[in-house]
Amino acid sequence: MKKKIVFIINPNSGAVKKDGIPELIEKYIDKEQFDCQIQYTEYAGHATELSRQAVEKQTEVVVAVGGDGTVNEIGRALVNTDTAMGILPCGSGNGLARHLALPLNIRKSIEILNQYDVQALDYGIINNIPFFCTCGMGFDAFISMKFAEAGKRGVITYVQKVLEEGLKYKPQTYEIEDETGVHKYKAFLISVANASQYGNNAYIAPQASMSDGYLDVIIMEPFDVLEAPQVAIDMLNKTLNKNTKIKTFRAKSIHIHRESEGVIHYDGDPIEAEADVNISLVKSGIKIIVNHDENTIQCQPNFIQNAFSELFCNIDHIRKEMTKQGRKVQALNKVILRKLKN
Repeated sequence: MKKKIVFIINPNSGAVKKDGIPELIEKYIDKEQFDCQIQYTEYAGHATELSRQAVEKQTEVVVAVGGDGTVNEIGRALVNTDTAMGILPCGSGNGLARHLALPLNIRKSIEILNQYDVQALDYGIINNIPFFCTCGMGFDAFISMKFAEAGKRGVITYVQKVLEEGLKYKPQTYEIEDETGVHKYKAFLISVANASQYGNNAYIAPQASMSDGYLDVIIMEPFDVLEAPQVAIDMLNKTLNKNTKIKTFRAKSIHIHRESEGVIHYDGDPIEAEADVNISLVKSGIKIIVNHDENTIQCQPNFIQNAFSELFCNIDHIRKEMTKQGRKVQALNKVILRKLKN
């Protein structure tokens, strides 16, 4: 018996046209293994509806053809079922696909589907909404909202919003409760990661795993304009966990209380939420077709990336020491001036 596989294409995801994808599917999918069907989404939430219908028909695989938003819509319908999710990454960031080392080349991604290596992986829940990469609040959720309001997709629009809003954003105070108790932080953002990155190889949690039974919680403390380049480079270098402005821990569930209601995000999609937010993990709750040749995800920084991180840490340390010594000199000068006046 052939396996039933449904490709759900989101024509509006990312900045890549999808016109040629059906032809590639027809040409490269293994027809001896799969009975193939292609469907298109017509509105927000349609991918979830189509995926639920596929589950009811006992379809073996539903493939998300789009970005992390499409993956989320499809994934939430497949959690805790026997239907596996495949991914043909065509979005702006493709965070989950990149974490799983899935090729961005469509032909090669179809070949991964043909290998049919299905693994049960973890997923998260924020306020009863499933997520598969990251969720959070603070600056990243704020930027997700601005990005959605811009109406124009792509990494250039995202970077533009970060640069426009970064210096104006005011950090907030959060109380985070986990298995060890309640902890208070003043933070630029709080990100909770099931996978290692936001997308576009921006690693918010380079050590995160989708099969360890834990969420990685990242608290980014407030930083000034001189410290911002180091934060950005560490995120791209997979060394953010070494940055002095970053506090991390792992938990199976957390409760966050913030100063007021506001925006949160799940896999980059922003929504308004109450001041109290609950986040938890479901172990091995979704089946995903992974890259058979890359079943161990390599998120470790290489020698050069580590060297860059250490260089910036040393520069930051020197700058702080110079600032500290400068304050001491200023204080000493004030004492001398008072003595001279007397």
